[in-house]
Amino acid sequence: MAMQKPLIGIVMGSNSDAERLKGAFEVLKELEVPFEVTIASAHRTPKDVANYAKKAKDRGIKVIIAAAGLSAALPGVLAAHTTLPVIGIPLEVGPLKGMDALLAMAQMPPGIPVATVGIGQAINAALLAVQILSLQDPSCSKKTAQYREKASKKVSTARDALTELPKAPPEAFLD
Repeated sequence: MAMQKPLIGIVMGSNSDAERLKGAFEVLKELEVPFEVTIASAHRTPKDVANYAKKAKDRGIKVIIAAAGLSAALPGVLAAHTTLPVIGIPLEVGPLKGMDALLAMAQMPPGIPVATVGIGQAINAALLAVQILSLQDPSCSKKTAQYREKASKKVSTARDALTELPKAPPEAFLD
């Protein structure tokens, strides 16, 4: 079986970030959306970051996800070198626990946007990337809806499993 060309490129600043991005990898695998992962640093390998961003569209990448902590320059540098959507994941590292990274991504200057999810929210970044893909590929929209339905059933099951506490009656949730 031939591998599909990746549609989402995930860039992380170091291999230690892989564990923090595990949720994104799992969601994209579950939704069967092809992706690739690489390591590049805005500060230590700036030419690699620029080249990756410049060549991504021609290689078939439609969305880039970039994870970074501390000064969090990686998503902004990628965005500066491509017109593809870039989603930043601020990582919960350093003395400010990701707040610095969140602000760095959310405060990009006009003209170079980076869509930013919450601190450590790799799953949301993956889902947002798939929703962006759904603009061109209706199957991605269907996969997102199925994922949400599965999440909804988890909540309903957990609600039904409440036994030690007084719970709301089932009719509280009917249309």
